[in-house]
Amino acid sequence: MTTSPPERARTLSNRGSFWAAASVVALALWASGAPSMIYPVYTAEWHLTPAIVTTIFAVYPISLVVTLVIFGGISDYVGRRATLLAGVAFMAVGILLFAVAPGLPFLIAGRVFQGIGVGLAMSPASAAMVEFNPSGNAARASSLNTAATALGLSLATIVGGALVEYAPWPLHLNFWVLLVLSVGILSVVWFMPRSLPGTLAPGRWKPQRVGVARGLGTVFAVSSLSIAAGFSMGALLLSLGSQIAKDLIGTSNALVAGAVLSASAVVILIVAIIARRLEPRTSIIIGGLATAAGMGLLSVSAGLQSLPVFIAASAVAGTGYGLLFLGGLGLTNRHAPAHHRASTLSAVYLVAYFTQGVVAVSIGATATAAGLEPALDIWAPAIALICLAATTLAIVAGRPRVALA
Repeated sequence: MTTSPPERARTLSNRGSFWAAASVVALALWASGAPSMIYPVYTAEWHLTPAIVTTIFAVYPISLVVTLVIFGGISDYVGRRATLLAGVAFMAVGILLFAVAPGLPFLIAGRVFQGIGVGLAMSPASAAMVEFNPSGNAARASSLNTAATALGLSLATIVGGALVEYAPWPLHLNFWVLLVLSVGILSVVWFMPRSLPGTLAPGRWKPQRVGVARGLGTVFAVSSLSIAAGFSMGALLLSLGSQIAKDLIGTSNALVAGAVLSASAVVILIVAIIARRLEPRTSIIIGGLATAAGMGLLSVSAGLQSLPVFIAASAVAGTGYGLLFLGGLGLTNRHAPAHHRASTLSAVYLVAYFTQGVVAVSIGATATAAGLEPALDIWAPAIALICLAATTLAIVAGRPRVALA
């Protein structure tokens, strides 16, 4: 469709749209990780158990999964822009609920809205980064998508830790800052093109099961398990990482804890740039091994109560997460057809976030019943096994036989 000159002046270029989509990815991870540095404060002031804390965390992936089941492929029909606007708006409502929360019900509601928002936004944002990528290189889009998630997680832990430790209103200020940012990103997304030629599926959207295009079964299995493995590691560090640093490692300073946890996110960012030329399967194979090693170091750090080992565990696990996410996303972006790209990504994210929610609730229940250190002794090896399973599947599956453009 030809646009008039005034309309073109109001519409972002492909490059601008690419970075707008990347900012949505970063916002999604910042919003999802923002409560992580405040969980110890909630625990102290509201007397929450680890089971309640991890339930608060798990409400997010659960509501996200429900959203993906119902709306997973909607952007393939209505366009990336409309779906991104809805997603960021829901995220903003969730952030606002955290900003004004007087008690637990507001936190639960906030996580529900965050889950809906990220469920609507992540797949179309990832798809838009491929479609608006000025270079046309899907590997570059996957790399910068991974980097955007790392940036969001880094800001969640470092900015969150600093505001909790040194600024007033530790339960609320972090979310007011994030709310202002989300409104700014919403205003930028408004100026994205409605859609690109060839990216819309035929017909009208109606609720339907999330599906995978024919011939992509192997790609889907490898991609979803690799990202699920990385998200399982994230479930442990984001839900209980700051409490681990406080209780087991002996670090009570929220900024120090945030900086330690950000080590994994910073490493993810570096890996996303350095490893962007790796073949996706190779990235997954190495990533699964590295994340499993990181989980082993995490158990050792708790047993020794060693902050340096905890930092090393975060860095090694971050390396693995970055490679797993980069490889899983790279496989899907390379092989999924444009008009089913968001649906396929939604299916991958559905498996990953469902796994994350189950792992988070299970860790919290174990920590409440047996204690934090025994929970680590059980779940760090369990997560390592998931990572090794992703490595094994990537080796066994071999190169996909079907590559669809």
